[in-house]
Amino acid sequence: MKIKCPKCKKTAELSMDFSLVKCENCDLDMSYGEYVKFVAHNEPTYSDILGDYTGSTEGQSAGSLDEWD
Repeated sequence: MKIKCPKCKKTAELSMDFSLVKCENCDLDMSYGEYVKFVAHNEPTYSDILGDYTGSTEGQSAGSLDEWD
């Protein structure tokens, strides 16, 4: 399946079993879980949507990508 690469914004390929994302243009190679975390931290539209599912985060920081499990 074709998806947008979060690094170079060109076309990346998502494996049929949704386990791997690869981009030939910028050599991106990560699991789908890592891709979702990367997009959530780097795309304001998606981090806003994710906020709808977390409840109130008032007084809390989002942390860094390294802190996500």
